[in-house]
Amino acid sequence: MKFDIWKECPKVPLPSVLLTVVDNRGKTVPTAPSGHKLIATNCVRNENLYPVYEKIRYLSEETYRTWFRAHPEPGDIIFVCKGTPGRVCLVPDPIDFCIAQDMVALRADPKIVYNKYLLAVLRSFQIQEQILSTSVGDVIPHFKKSFFDQIMIPIPNMDIQKSIGDFYYTISEKTELNKKINDNLEQQAATYFQELFINNANPMWQISTISDLGTVVGGSTPSKTKPEYYTNNGIAWITPKDLSINKSKFISHGENDITELGLKNSSATVMPKGTVLFSSRAPIGYIAIASNEVTTNQGFKSVIPYSEIGTAFVYFFLKHSLPVIESAASGSTFKEISGSAMKNIPAIIPDRNTLDQFNSFCAPIFAQQKILEEQNHSLAMLRDSLLPKLMSSAIDIASIQL
Repeated sequence: MKFDIWKECPKVPLPSVLLTVVDNRGKTVPTAPSGHKLIATNCVRNENLYPVYEKIRYLSEETYRTWFRAHPEPGDIIFVCKGTPGRVCLVPDPIDFCIAQDMVALRADPKIVYNKYLLAVLRSFQIQEQILSTSVGDVIPHFKKSFFDQIMIPIPNMDIQKSIGDFYYTISEKTELNKKINDNLEQQAATYFQELFINNANPMWQISTISDLGTVVGGSTPSKTKPEYYTNNGIAWITPKDLSINKSKFISHGENDITELGLKNSSATVMPKGTVLFSSRAPIGYIAIASNEVTTNQGFKSVIPYSEIGTAFVYFFLKHSLPVIESAASGSTFKEISGSAMKNIPAIIPDRNTLDQFNSFCAPIFAQQKILEEQNHSLAMLRDSLLPKLMSSAIDIASIQL
């Protein structure tokens, strides 16, 4: 059955499909060195099914019990109100966190709306546009809770809601599982790096600099006034913004590619597959591995590993050395690590056998991670292309097999 939810369904204000809105006191929560996890707006992303634990803080037991009016429950939908209004994600079961200010948890009324359907609708282009156009604030966008009445949710019958919601959830859950597997693989490799090169470092290993691990390469931006320098399908050109959006370990293209003419008329350098990309400013420390030939803008000091050193060692060395690299950065407006400073960051040069041992251990891990990231990219494209068609009757809902 084809069904256009935007044209053929009654629309009701968002609050009318909710049992409650979980909100805290709207003030900064007092934190503690350890205890209950506290997530902030940066932990909620529309590309993730559940919150990610990025730069989380902690609360004491007393604060957890007394500060908040209420806490989210499994199945609630977290809604970001400030900074990046409209980002939403599901609360997992079990839940092991509480939410900071500038976000709320929406509890769907199961008699009216299926929570997974509501998540999909809130992430739809139509609703995201409503949120964007309604938000106030030029510097920091803010979606006031009083604006919830203006978000109109289409309500088809429950069978259709479940078909759409389960489709969205099933694909999203598969990507979450792939991410968990990749995180586990990453931890295995990072632990082995720590064991081999930090905890049991051979005092006879040479102490040198990053320039002895590989060739340090900067980047360049072809003139933005020349549209002929840019294309959708050309030479991969990566910016720090691309790495901030794409959290993958491996990257093949950014938002824009450059043309041969753009490459020729700039100082950008084509770097080979296996290059470790390292953002050198705004911010320092985004790290990814080139999965094909790439160029970058000037916001990078990337390292092309020497063959005897290997990509895996350089990748984990840069991650481990991030505090040292940041301390060598300079600048009044924003910190930046220069090419010369990057080249002179101290580095150990392990013996060849130990390097070969580590690279052999990492080779199948990196290969599996790359496969899973590619699967997630395909799943996300499938989800994001089919969902609007399901909602607008371009595809028969009954034809979707989960």
